[in-house]
Amino acid sequence: MPSTRNIYILLFSLYWAQGLPVGFMTHALPVILRAQGVSLAHIGGFGLLMLPWSIKILWAPWVDRFGYSAFGHYRSWIIPTQLLSVGVLIGLSFLPIQALNQPEYLLAFFVALLSMNLVGATQDIATDGLAVNILKNEQQHWGNTFQVIGSRLGFIVGGGAILWALDWLDWQITFLVLAGLVLLNTLPVLCFKEPARLKHIQQATDKEDFSWSKVKSYLAYFHQSRSLVLWLGVLITFKIADGLAGPLLKPLMVDLGLTFSQIGIYVTMLGALAALIGAGFAGLSLKYISRANALLSFSVLKIFSLAAYTWLAFQYESQQLVKPWVIYLINAAEDMVSAMLLVVMLTLVMQYSRKHLAGTDFTFQVALMATVSGGLYSLSGILGDLLGYGHYLMAITFIAILCLWAILRWMKYFKQCNKM
Repeated sequence: MPSTRNIYILLFSLYWAQGLPVGFMTHALPVILRAQGVSLAHIGGFGLLMLPWSIKILWAPWVDRFGYSAFGHYRSWIIPTQLLSVGVLIGLSFLPIQALNQPEYLLAFFVALLSMNLVGATQDIATDGLAVNILKNEQQHWGNTFQVIGSRLGFIVGGGAILWALDWLDWQITFLVLAGLVLLNTLPVLCFKEPARLKHIQQATDKEDFSWSKVKSYLAYFHQSRSLVLWLGVLITFKIADGLAGPLLKPLMVDLGLTFSQIGIYVTMLGALAALIGAGFAGLSLKYISRANALLSFSVLKIFSLAAYTWLAFQYESQQLVKPWVIYLINAAEDMVSAMLLVVMLTLVMQYSRKHLAGTDFTFQVALMATVSGGLYSLSGILGDLLGYGHYLMAITFIAILCLWAILRWMKYFKQCNKM
């Protein structure tokens, strides 16, 4: 078994590589589109690019079942997918940003980004499966802390640094640098020797029949006990507020008059730095408070951060001047709390994942959250255009309060079973 330090370094590098392209699509792309006059409805439509992250459960069982054991079961998926990501990023570097108003270039851009998400989602399945199998119970909260830190660092570079660089570097060089960083983050997994899968895990996986006729049997795991049923409710409601608010927050920054550089450095990069701090704080806090209490406490903080955004939106609509540092502070607070929540949530997701179906169980739970978030992401642009920033964000804040009910129900049963 590799050392604890090497495991954390490996997970950090894999999720950093994964976060680079995702950071561009979730943080930089909405800003670029809004600056070119694209409506909130159309920006929300770009949420379709994240579809592979919602449907990856369809091929997750095959990642768990098939792999080249001599090379490392999950490594045989991770290394090729990361190299494919490098290839897609190099290809994107040859698409001029100035030509995105032409249908053929826009289509090529969309296909390339969709392909990158497909590859990244597959890498994520394998990485999650590897993490579940190599992390011991007492390592899980720190493992997920390094996961969130790595992915947020990817957001800093792929989202904030891209926006900043586009003011003084050309499109091609920027994407070639991204490709180089993904390649650099492939080195740790190349040097990593994946432990042989435990015999009972391999046998259990080999016996699984992942035909469509067995889907119902697989889903039975998530309603075989009251604890799992209540947990399913938490998974379904956890990302509702994020999905509804996602497409609006960065365009709001543009409408408030911030430049690419300001959004890139003081919003995206500073926000991601705050998220790194939040992830570290969450990892540390889980040594002293239960996972259930942490989930509830951080969810309440999330509601306060949404309320702050609501205030900011009403200030904009009433044409009240808001100092930039106030915008940066609100954004940083929201990013910090979101990272704290994510560390706790992923630790609990790992807790509910079975060893022999590590990638599938982890992917199913995360994909369920992503499906809710992605579906609402596309809808939110239309609602935001219809209601306006202020009233829409106020409604989202109220919905986030209602979603606490699912956490409270699960938490009550969770404590009764002494599984904290």
